[in-house]
Amino acid sequence: MDSTERPREPHLEWTVVASDIGPLFLAATEEGLVRVEFHADADRPDLAGPLVSRLGADAWRPDPGGEVLLAEPIRQLAAYFAGSLRRFELPLDWRLSAGFNRLVLRELADSVPYGTVVGYGELAARVGQPGAAQAVGAAMGSNPLPVVVPCHRVVENDGGIGGFGGGVETKRALLALEGVLPQPLF
Repeated sequence: MDSTERPREPHLEWTVVASDIGPLFLAATEEGLVRVEFHADADRPDLAGPLVSRLGADAWRPDPGGEVLLAEPIRQLAAYFAGSLRRFELPLDWRLSAGFNRLVLRELADSVPYGTVVGYGELAARVGQPGAAQAVGAAMGSNPLPVVVPCHRVVENDGGIGGFGGGVETKRALLALEGVLPQPLF
């Protein structure tokens, strides 16, 4: 690159997809899936605005079915909600997470399989910080890739379900899908 060229901005592809837990905002860069958000409003034209600003990216929303970067995440999420996928095999763009939070989220993604749960304190111990259960809770709250990086599988050490950025009922539904809890009655 000569001195007159500017570094290329990352491309960000985004869309909103229906799921068993409501509409999900998905965004991906060339590196991989970068963002999953619950309760997305597909009619908001500025939905990707904050993410675009944070990443310094140019963004586009493809026509439905025209996804390039998001085709595989969409396929795998559909398979997960259909009950036929137990482990996501996707490239992930971790740039929205750093430090302790990234360390905890990577440990979670690597070591807590489908249909199991882990306590906040146990996860803290796994990353070498046994007294950091509250910090693990904060890391779960900052997770830019919920469902794919399964923060719904982290529960209170006393057996309580704990909090969840997508709402406790969403957490219950995900744990029920994975067979950890009984299916909700309503």
